[in-house]
Amino acid sequence: MIAGPDRTWHGAGMIGPAFALAATLAVLTASPLRASPVEVVAATATPGPKGWTITVTLRHADSGWDHYASGWEVLAPDGTRLGYRELSHPHVEEQPFTRSLSGIVIGGGVDYVLIRPRCTLDGWAASPTRLDLRR
Repeated sequence: MIAGPDRTWHGAGMIGPAFALAATLAVLTASPLRASPVEVVAATATPGPKGWTITVTLRHADSGWDHYASGWEVLAPDGTRLGYRELSHPHVEEQPFTRSLSGIVIGGGVDYVLIRPRCTLDGWAASPTRLDLRR
């Protein structure tokens, strides 16, 4: 294939299927494709005699065992982990979904906690979600 004096391409095949495939793959692999991060849709905190129960609703594009929302943690404002809820399987057909964690001890001077979800592929969410406590 060569460019003629009129700057148009001349030659057999012009842009063939192999070139088109190679160009498409180059674009797709130039930057990593990522699914949407795990999203905290809702969260509640309920005090009880043996600690707080934190209930969290998550949404995530679970695609199977290789990529799913795998847990969430409850953090004090200073970043101390107060609890962790493991999610041991994908929820491909159940979105959004809700799970709870009970017995979380939260000090009297704390007026909010942070909920930070994670997934098996992308790890921890960059920004935790604030959950105000009503005492």
